[in-house]
Amino acid sequence: MRRKITSETNIGNSVSGKVYLNIHVRGKYTLVTVCDQDLIGKTLREGRLKLEVTSRFYGGQLATVEEAAEALSKADTGNLVGENAVRVAVENNLVDPAAVIHIAGVPHVQIVRL
Repeated sequence: MRRKITSETNIGNSVSGKVYLNIHVRGKYTLVTVCDQDLIGKTLREGRLKLEVTSRFYGGQLATVEEAAEALSKADTGNLVGENAVRVAVENNLVDPAAVIHIAGVPHVQIVRL
């Protein structure tokens, strides 16, 4: 299946359409993390849920949403947090919108290819 890579550069809250992209490779498996640039260093809490958006895990390089979509399309697993990060995955059919949860109002989704 061919995936559509969006060319939109002004998505959601991010003026530049940039997100943090980090690629973790362990053996033959690749985990890609993507988060909105304004979320690095924040801890999201809601009820029993807690998500720490650390620079060690999510930080990497600032990338365009197109670069993030491309990296996610090749990943075995993905971990996304933020309006921009999740929106680009949904728009490119990389994740089912029904799988998205919200923690403290911030969208979060994980992708696992079986």
